Amino acid sequence: MTAARPGDRSDSNAPALGGFAAGQLVQLCDVAGLQGADAEIYAHVLIDALGPLAERPLDRPPPSDSFLSDDHTPVEFSLSFLPETAPTLRLLLEPGCGAGGLTQTGHTGLRVIREMAKRWDFSTGQLDELEDLFFPSSAEGPFALWCALELRPGGVPKVKVYLNPAASGPERSAGTVREALRRLGHEQAFATLPQADGYPFFALDLGDWDTPRVKVYLRHDDLSEAEAGRLPRTIPGPGSAEVQGFFRTAAGLKSGDGPDARLGGRPVLSCHAFTETATGLPSGFTLHIPVRDYVRHDGEALARAVTVLCRHGMDPSPLLGSMAAVTSRRPRDGVGLIAYLALTYQHGRPTRVTTYISSEAYAVRPPVAPLRHQVETVH
Repeated sequence: MTAARPGDRSDSNAPALGGFAAGQLVQLCDVAGLQGADAEIYAHVLIDALGPLAERPLDRPPPSDSFLSDDHTPVEFSLSFLPETAPTLRLLLEPGCGAGGLTQTGHTGLRVIREMAKRWDFSTGQLDELEDLFFPSSAEGPFALWCALELRPGGVPKVKVYLNPAASGPERSAGTVREALRRLGHEQAFATLPQADGYPFFALDLGDWDTPRVKVYLRHDDLSEAEAGRLPRTIPGPGSAEVQGFFRTAAGLKSGDGPDARLGGRPVLSCHAFTETATGLPSGFTLHIPVRDYVRHDGEALARAVTVLCRHGMDPSPLLGSMAAVTSRRPRDGVGLIAYLALTYQHGRPTRVTTYISSEAYAVRPPVAPLRHQVETVH
């Protein structure tokens, strides 16, 4: 299966979304060291999860304003790096995209997840326990359900679901997160979270995980380097210097930008992962920097990603290969191909760096000069 790429297609012979994204996935599997048979399995999983949308030609506009990507492609890829090993390839999907309103989209997504559970023999018990919270009869918010697949040798992925805390209204997001944590046995967890400006995602690990996680994502508007260093709540956890160093590099702060310089564009996200209920403290922490809002073009984003990977003893060559796997354009000719850079600390495991890679099935954002969102320095 060969990937079509933006710029390679014509309106008279446009590929369908499913074949386009599946082709990208097959080439990314090669970059990540997955065998051809596994790549074909996962390509078909992607197409099946997209449902009827997989057959929609790309010369037609996106069927909905999917919140998953800037050009509304309901597919995103990521590579998760560790030292001295091949990166792990992940696939993020919005099953049910284009099925109708949020309520219908959510129920379609639930059906897809339950079909996956039957196929790969895992329980959806935790998800079922939360259905009334996240899938009300009249849903609100930017999305209903996303599904992430961590692709492993053997053709059976690890599965994660992302749910919308604002489903019953943004003013109820905090209460929804608190109640979801309580139902899953994490009664003390909400009180340990740092201050936030919003709760964009609530996530669950389903199926074959060594230590399944419940994850809460927080939004931090106008975050500064100093504030980023105080976000982790894990004990032990990453030092503030490590977090701040990643923040500076990923955001492109200059030597003259002090620790109170703030990112005034797309907000930074933090993720707090809970695996035990005794202390209420998270066992994992991730900082997500939306690098695409703080670069002129993807050449700059790629350079920052390479710097972060090398600093943590990780081989950047798979990331370089991933660029050619998803697009024929030069990094400098657009912005948004590298959407986020993330640094993850999980208790008892090595630090990870993750790069999030856009499909750009519908559009390539042109490079910008000057930056759309400048770093704001507070005096």
